[in-house]
Amino acid sequence: MSDWKKICALTDIPVLGSRVVKSEKHGDIAVFRTSDDEVFAVHDKCPHKGGPLSQGIVHGKQVTCPLHSWKIELDSGNVVAPDVGCAKAFQAKTENGDVFLTV
Repeated sequence: MSDWKKICALTDIPVLGSRVVKSEKHGDIAVFRTSDDEVFAVHDKCPHKGGPLSQGIVHGKQVTCPLHSWKIELDSGNVVAPDVGCAKAFQAKTENGDVFLTV
């Protein structure tokens, strides 16, 4: 059974931006908002060199790492080919204008 926790209002996350959530168990989690107001959450650490994904550029349903331009799929955390790797993805959703996360 999932344990959803309210993180913030959707409007607290900029469109095409992110917000970092601290988790004792999982470290920093970046919660992203797309141009369509979808929300996704991944570990805030690029699998390549540990760059802060929360500071990357969001485009479509991907984020580009600010350090070396690796592209990460926001829904799965998978790195886009030809690069290889994965950032842990977490479940996120919106409900009544609020953002919820489960880890």
